[in-house]
Amino acid sequence: MSTLLESMDIPYAPRFDPANLDAAPDVVVVGNAISRGNPELEAVLDRGLRYTSAARLVRDEFLEGRHVLAVAGTHGKTTTSALLAWILEAAGLKPSFLVGGVCRNFGTSFRLTDSDYFVIEADEYDTAYFDKGPKMWHYRPRTAVVTNVEFDHADIYRDAEAYRFAFARFINLIPRTGTLVTGWSSPVARALSEASPAPVASFGLEASGSHPRWLATDIESGPEGTEFALFHDQEPLGSVRTPLWGAFNVENCLAAIAAGHTVGADLEAIRSAVRTFESVGRRLEIRGEVGGVTVIDDFAHHPTAVRGAIAAARERFPGRRVVAIFEPRSYTAQRKESQEAIRESLRGADRVVLAGLFHPERYEGGTGMDPEALVRSLQSDGVVADYLPEVDRIVDTVVSEALPSDLVLVLSNGGFGGIHEKLLDRLKH
Repeated sequence: MSTLLESMDIPYAPRFDPANLDAAPDVVVVGNAISRGNPELEAVLDRGLRYTSAARLVRDEFLEGRHVLAVAGTHGKTTTSALLAWILEAAGLKPSFLVGGVCRNFGTSFRLTDSDYFVIEADEYDTAYFDKGPKMWHYRPRTAVVTNVEFDHADIYRDAEAYRFAFARFINLIPRTGTLVTGWSSPVARALSEASPAPVASFGLEASGSHPRWLATDIESGPEGTEFALFHDQEPLGSVRTPLWGAFNVENCLAAIAAGHTVGADLEAIRSAVRTFESVGRRLEIRGEVGGVTVIDDFAHHPTAVRGAIAAARERFPGRRVVAIFEPRSYTAQRKESQEAIRESLRGADRVVLAGLFHPERYEGGTGMDPEALVRSLQSDGVVADYLPEVDRIVDTVVSEALPSDLVLVLSNGGFGGIHEKLLDRLKH
């Protein structure tokens, strides 16, 4: 973010300080990582300054009066949002958008236009210290996408039922004249759609059970991406090609196609946009290649996303050895109850390196993952695996073992100590 602000000539303060407020701002936006005790927040409260949350500000200043296409779900939000914005652009609708990642087709994560359409990634994480409801409740969608629902964010949701309720209330915000686009392969999302006040445009793959309205069949992957046959209400619409890999990305494409269709995007424009979509940063992103060793960055942190990323990497680079480096960084990933699911996800790699827990002090005895036990269980499955808590040890080990054609897949939703650059630098030397 500091790099982005510098590129836009927007000054920023490098640390929190009450003096930053001496210019008497019209409004202070309090991010959801800020809590009581922060010196700048305490000064806001002491001085009686007007403050709000980012989600509320976006709604009040940018979303009012527009047709909001809000993309929610446990997995696939960022990719689907970015693709949907690109579909509307290809259809000549010039949408505004706000996405939680850099959309490579646009070279940015946000844009504001005078269009009636605004695409926004609708996150289920909480809003602010004074508003513990999810950000997505603020966005008033007319077209709402729920890609899937699978328990996550155990730090703010007490259980799966509370998590499910967050999406139920989001769906309840849609007007009767709007549309709910929902993933049919997700049992929870499908069940929640039954209470939708708006018509439901379901999407899914051939194995979804009862036929969704938007269906992909005959999925074939190759070096250049994936091709599938598209159906709408059982009517064949021809083939669609995407430079993405993995069944989960086919579902992301279906979600964006269905949402674009609700606002009148032309089918050929949709097909063209899907074919020319350049994805977003940190989604199977190639960070570099040295001596035939390719280092890839992926944001996956939930067990389902980890499994999908490894499978997609195999599709994209068939026949290559996959070395998966996983950092258990999110609160959910580090919980003991996620340990078995993570084991199942990592079994798809040829070589696994498990990094240390992020802020392990947050976990009491018995509540956090046991990394050494997880590695032992992978070894018992026949997977070559090690627990290496320090980034430098990981780099030393992976580089010393590296073989030409290795695929080093780094799985983390954080900076991971600059491991990508360290790997590439060591490989060069």
